[in-house]
Amino acid sequence: MPRYLLAAASMLSLCAPAIAQERGADPSIAQSAEVYAARIAAIDDEQGLNAVIAYDPQPRAKAEAAAGSGPLFGRTVLVKDNIETREWPTTAGSLALADNLTGRDAPLIANIRRAGGVISGKTNLSEWANIRSNGSTSGWSAVGGLARNPHATDRNTCGSSSGSGAAVAAGLAWAAIGTETNGSITCPASVNGVVGFKPSVGLVSRTHVVPISSTQDTAGPMAQTVLDAALLLGAMAGADEADAATMGIPARQQDYTQGLADFSLAGVRIGVMRKQIGNRADLAAVFETALADMERAGAVLVDIEFEPDADMYEASFTVLLFELREEMGKYLRSLPGERMPRSLADLIAFNRANADREMRWFDQDLFELAERTTDRAAYEQARETAQRIAGPETLDALLAEHRVAFLVAPTRGPAWTSDLVNGDNFNGSIGFGSPAAIAGYPHLTVPMGAVERLPVGISFFGPKWADHEVLKAGAAYERARTAVLPRPSLRPWDMQAPEAAE
Repeated sequence: MPRYLLAAASMLSLCAPAIAQERGADPSIAQSAEVYAARIAAIDDEQGLNAVIAYDPQPRAKAEAAAGSGPLFGRTVLVKDNIETREWPTTAGSLALADNLTGRDAPLIANIRRAGGVISGKTNLSEWANIRSNGSTSGWSAVGGLARNPHATDRNTCGSSSGSGAAVAAGLAWAAIGTETNGSITCPASVNGVVGFKPSVGLVSRTHVVPISSTQDTAGPMAQTVLDAALLLGAMAGADEADAATMGIPARQQDYTQGLADFSLAGVRIGVMRKQIGNRADLAAVFETALADMERAGAVLVDIEFEPDADMYEASFTVLLFELREEMGKYLRSLPGERMPRSLADLIAFNRANADREMRWFDQDLFELAERTTDRAAYEQARETAQRIAGPETLDALLAEHRVAFLVAPTRGPAWTSDLVNGDNFNGSIGFGSPAAIAGYPHLTVPMGAVERLPVGISFFGPKWADHEVLKAGAAYERARTAVLPRPSLRPWDMQAPEAAE
């Protein structure tokens, strides 16, 4: 890296904590926008991290203009490239939408700008948010290539908010926006060693966001700290008449940072999902340290033995397939311009016609299955089943039966080696994120340490609309955490010495 960029990176690392905590206008915030852009050029472009698809190389003027407004005061935000911004095309990683320059902001982006945020670029993602194929490799898109994990560049970023997680970990922006249908914020946040928050479905508008599911889709913040994630959530959330799910939210919170610094775990009952810790002794040891930290902070831990009803997963899969075809068609038909795809069938045809560039490593079996999933009565029954099991019969029942305020589990295991030939290598024994995703309940992941220098996170779950309380619990754990967190090496894992984590 050139010397001036090293100096800029060093300056950023020193001033970032102060920036994260400072709530007022600060000249260093505008200055940091310039540093972030330099880091994108040096780390993402020159070193091939592939976390960012497009960015503003000179964002300082925008940051200075926004520095007098709040609560973000000119802080830079990268945006997953399935969310529309007026400056750049919104591609969802696909060449089919390479020219999708709508000139419009999604409402959540407009909210961020009004709050003084600076949209500094678009991040790479798993193409079509990982819904195209069962054989996909997370973090790859035809537009952006393969995103790489800053902690080990031969390792995966998870998906589908791959570039957002990697960009925050590598210090390419103050924060980033991801989207989740089932694990797409929390998994990349965990394996990249950052905070990720999937809010209750309805807190954040989905208008002008490339969809999968009207039932489960939501955008959410990814940041270095829980405080930063809460600050960004407050900026992006809001009612939107074009998205019925956002209307009528009970007691909508305006400032999600309120009370985070003062919240105590003393006397708080927390359910520990023992069967969701997984089959890795090394991960279990890191998790036990996190539990011990919470106990020292006064939390009352309650062991829970539970196995989710398998019917929930089958029903949810039917919901996703049916809604993908319907919602994608609605979105595509809303796009301005000529010669744009207008249906899922059009996307399937495009991929076939461009198979050498789009389907070299994996097919589109899920797209094709969704195109055939047309039974509305079966869909409606599946939606009722999935929502009932995931919410009332799982999360609500566990919280009530064990008289706990929150549930916790490891988010995911450590990042696996990226392999475009063989696809992803998930460890399905770890984590408890699906019920919250399917029911639309809040899910927060916070870094809790590392396995072999690879980050892992701890997940906090609560009831629907308890987003503020979940964030407060995560912030309290963050203060109590004793684990030493790994720093991004920007090198392959096998080239790192064991002491690199210190």
